[in-house]
Amino acid sequence: MRGEGYYSERTAGARNVINDAGAMVFDALRDLPPASTLRLADYGAADGGTSQQMWDMVIRNCRNNGDERQIEIMYTDLASNDFSTLFRIMQGMQGDATYAYQNHFKNVFVHACGTGFHEQLLTSSSLHLGFSATAMHYVSIKPMEISNHVHAACGDISSKTAFANQAAVDWQNILLARAAELVPGGRFICLNFGIDAEGRYLGNTGGKHMFDHFHKFWKELYDKRSITKSEYEGATFVQYYRTMEEFCAPFSDPNSDVSRAGLVLKSSSTKLTKCPYEAAFHDAGGEMSSREYAESLIPTMRSWSETVFKTALKGRDSSEINKIVDDFYQAYSDEVAASPEGHAMDYVHIILDIEKTTASISS
Repeated sequence: MRGEGYYSERTAGARNVINDAGAMVFDALRDLPPASTLRLADYGAADGGTSQQMWDMVIRNCRNNGDERQIEIMYTDLASNDFSTLFRIMQGMQGDATYAYQNHFKNVFVHACGTGFHEQLLTSSSLHLGFSATAMHYVSIKPMEISNHVHAACGDISSKTAFANQAAVDWQNILLARAAELVPGGRFICLNFGIDAEGRYLGNTGGKHMFDHFHKFWKELYDKRSITKSEYEGATFVQYYRTMEEFCAPFSDPNSDVSRAGLVLKSSSTKLTKCPYEAAFHDAGGEMSSREYAESLIPTMRSWSETVFKTALKGRDSSEINKIVDDFYQAYSDEVAASPEGHAMDYVHIILDIEKTTASISS
């Protein structure tokens, strides 16, 4: 994700999804086994801004209900993440300080871990509630470059198969890592990008197809010889959108490694969240120009996708990389400004509530 607060400042949709999940977190906390200290984790948190309001609500709810326990919250992401911005946001030193819960409540301790969530990050049987939103569609390694698109959801059968196989391995490793970390009775709530029963996924919900447009403008750069063939193919998103069946598969078999580790799926559902930038454009009733709409929509796309295209250009001078990537997003913005109808970034999430049972099945 782009650093210095750019991601959370321009990702209102992700924030809305997380805030809506607050009720699930409240319910899970009520069901947790007794403990003297409450330990929480936010996996793949980026700069922490999109989930800050939800955690503020959770902590406020605890305190309002007389729960004065010490609370530890661990934010995790890759070592390249902008953790300095995360800590500034949490302490109200950057962005809107309204939900800077470290300033509002005593005995709340914030930590961070710069290791990916595909492996165990916390000591065994120490975590009471884990949470992750809009993060675990990232696979641990890129199994291949996609030669005819930028995303596995739109790739050919060989690309889809390679990414699906990697995603299945990664999902099992993610679940086994959480099983190790959770206390008996602990919970893991995750909101993952996925494909719903109607075949919809992020940016592909009936209007203009976002990833097809990424590919369209990236290929135009290749066709104009602004980028090389390897750079064109290198812009492969290290992502896979799982279906509900793929998410639930490890829980369906009582003899799977995940089931034997003690994890059970309490609930699963899908959720479509409409693009807030498109809604604001329509609500403006002509008071917002199509150019203004484009200049609100494209930055939210850029906040999480820019790294893919910059990485594909690795080896070039940084100013040259910035110029190519700026031109790429400007082309997309110009198309939205010229014909805004159908351009949006709707979210499609698979929402899972997972519990660590009191005892795992020994092998």
